[in-house]
Amino acid sequence: MIKEIREHRSVRKFKTTPVAADVLDEILLAGTRASNTGNMQVYSMIVTTERALIDRLAPCHFNQPCAMQAPVQITFCADINRFGCWCEQRDAMPAYDNFLWFMFAAGDAMLASQNVALEAEAHGLGICYLGTAVYNAERIAEILGLPRGVVPVTTIVMGYPDGDLPPLTTRLPLEAVVHREVYRDYSVTDIDRLWAEREASPETAQLLAENDLPNLARIFTERRYTAEANIAVSRAYFEYIKKQGFFNQ
Repeated sequence: MIKEIREHRSVRKFKTTPVAADVLDEILLAGTRASNTGNMQVYSMIVTTERALIDRLAPCHFNQPCAMQAPVQITFCADINRFGCWCEQRDAMPAYDNFLWFMFAAGDAMLASQNVALEAEAHGLGICYLGTAVYNAERIAEILGLPRGVVPVTTIVMGYPDGDLPPLTTRLPLEAVVHREVYRDYSVTDIDRLWAEREASPETAQLLAENDLPNLARIFTERRYTAEANIAVSRAYFEYIKKQGFFNQ
């Protein structure tokens, strides 16, 4: 898996070639082998391959071309429904309808998704994560028939890449994200040094020209993830999580 980890990239252009059922099953099985809370597997993977359903889901993902092209779409959900049903059928009283268990279930779903991504890439497939699963969680849930206790956390689109793979994207240096023993906060000099390579890259220069902005940080705050959108999505998602029964206690 080292090759897949080191060479991961998001693929956004796919062939229409379907993924064979046995290959897809191997990929999904890898997801089930991920670490999870108490070996309870409080997550679910909703696999969508029917073109009609993919087309219905497309607006939920802002009609991104990759969401419309990919032959496989997997919605990873926090899911306390299944485990709760099992408990009740065994005369056990579940108490997982709270924030703690949303955190556990969301983490489990993300861990499963990473295993799925790596296994897919090991089979020569490309993947792309879609954060829009959170932006439009309630509509996605309606289309996929998600019951109470089940909430979308992320989506992966998957298929065979069409054309050359995109270049590897830059990452911050290791010292930016690793703290030895205790957390060490960042000085002004640290911040300048850690972002220097990315800010000086040709990709950043192109983005600045396209957006007519003076620096990369303002592309994030004024174009990609604005305060208005962040607050609106946060409120909507929080209300939907409560509606689905994760904040009863």
